[in-house]
Amino acid sequence: MAGKPRYKQPTEDRLTKSALHYLERYATSAANLRNVLERKVLKACMSLELEPADYADLIDAVVEKCVQTGLVNDKTYAETKTAGLRRRGGSTRKIEAQLAAKGVDRETIHTVLAQDERSDEEAARIFARRRRLGPYRTTRTRDDRRDKDLAAMCRAGFSFEIARKVIDADDSD
Repeated sequence: MAGKPRYKQPTEDRLTKSALHYLERYATSAANLRNVLERKVLKACMSLELEPADYADLIDAVVEKCVQTGLVNDKTYAETKTAGLRRRGGSTRKIEAQLAAKGVDRETIHTVLAQDERSDEEAARIFARRRRLGPYRTTRTRDDRRDKDLAAMCRAGFSFEIARKVIDADDSD
């Protein structure tokens, strides 16, 4: 007999357990953890006809506890996310946008990107290899698809100059 989920009134203990359960599965920023807990409280409050604003202090306390214990660290999260995206060919613009969307502040983003050892050009080559663009494409279709390859690189956040340099390269080395 499947019915509506039965929610319990949010308490600090329940929110802490939810936060720990989420952090076991995902690395996250403090702002994103706050959003996750706010959604959980909103669902419970809608089901129980309570006011979600009454639980803002509990959410803040749980997030602060996670930050104080070191379970959530925005700088470490940003470094890890940046390294992963660079390995997959992520541009600086894409990395900035994804970190900002997760609630990492601009100063931390710029600090992490300044410490990054890979350039946008290296990332563009990785991206082109993964997507088989430009020099990584078969030679007979390469010239026909040049404009589309450039557009794909630009949509991925690379500048036109870098995209043109990578797409127009002579060979795949």
